[in-house]
Amino acid sequence: MPQRVSVGLSDLPNTIDAFADAAELARSGLSGPADLCLAFVGAHHVGQIEAGMIEIAARLQPEVMFGCSAAGVVGPGRELEAGPGAVVWAAELPGAEIESFEVSGEQGADPDELEGLPAPARAADAVIVLADPYSFAAGPLLRRLNAERPGTPVLGGLASAAIEGSAPLLLDGEVSDAGAVGCLLRGVDLTPCVSQGATPVGPEIAITAADGNVIRELAFKPALERLGEVVASLDEGERRQAAEGMLIGVVIDENRPEHERGDFLVRPIVGGDRESGAVAIGERVRVGQTVRMHVRDGVSADADLREALALQAGALGSAGAAGVLMFTCNGRGRGMFGVGDHDADAVEDALGVPVGGFFCAGEIGPVGGRNFLHGFTATLAVFAAG
Repeated sequence: MPQRVSVGLSDLPNTIDAFADAAELARSGLSGPADLCLAFVGAHHVGQIEAGMIEIAARLQPEVMFGCSAAGVVGPGRELEAGPGAVVWAAELPGAEIESFEVSGEQGADPDELEGLPAPARAADAVIVLADPYSFAAGPLLRRLNAERPGTPVLGGLASAAIEGSAPLLLDGEVSDAGAVGCLLRGVDLTPCVSQGATPVGPEIAITAADGNVIRELAFKPALERLGEVVASLDEGERRQAAEGMLIGVVIDENRPEHERGDFLVRPIVGGDRESGAVAIGERVRVGQTVRMHVRDGVSADADLREALALQAGALGSAGAAGVLMFTCNGRGRGMFGVGDHDADAVEDALGVPVGGFFCAGEIGPVGGRNFLHGFTATLAVFAAG
């Protein structure tokens, strides 16, 4: 029996009606109860989340159900960036084992101080996680998962609709105002897809002096000087993009003979020192790593997502996809692309399957075999039909 995904989206203003509508739409695409169900609720509905969960449970009878509050939600061919919005993503995953969890820990906790994660003794095919950004730092959680489950893709995002200083999380009908929730998936045919929305420009350059997140030298020249040379070598369009937002892509897996778009962890330049020529970026680096300048705008973000989806479609072959779970940045949408429904339309164009997800305050996904917290990114869990 193949994997099956169905998604319901509703913009009804009444919370109970909205979730009943979305859950019924999701149920109509399944043959029976859902094995896994995720729900994302816009700020308009946050005050009555529990009532919405009852509607979902009654219609889908999911084995595992979790979700979170969202600044906006994504459904098949449509993105509700504001106003009432509720989406229910449901899947039948024959033969799968789904282990839910709830993680707690103080904002500054070390990775080994986090409580609630399943023991690493048994491998997993993937991890899906949603976190409250106000009470919980996702970085330590990802470091722990990277250490305990090397090579296992972790996909998810940070809840983005706040109420009273927290972003509510949902797990099996219960509402939490702190920590993280998620699940481990075993026996599931799932592929991660990460689009960082940026285009590499200029040559690859080696870091020859660095300290923490500060790059002091690139190819034995002060970093600012070397980057200035790269900008001067770009064509007019690329220079214009660089002026609007210059980024640094860091190669994570140096063992690859060639580095393509998806091999770079893209991070913003957060500061520079004209006297020393050093630049600071949003990631720790080390001597010997390879970097490349990147630029980002609506055009490059569109091209990056469509290229990543085309690669996914090719890898899936004739069997195709069953559905997609998407975590997209709340800095994308109309603000980045100038039109609505961009990311949802791109998935439908490339894969022709239902998509469900939400606009995040930070997106989680793998680059070079390790999992990171991103910004301005779309991370996707692509479930194969076979």
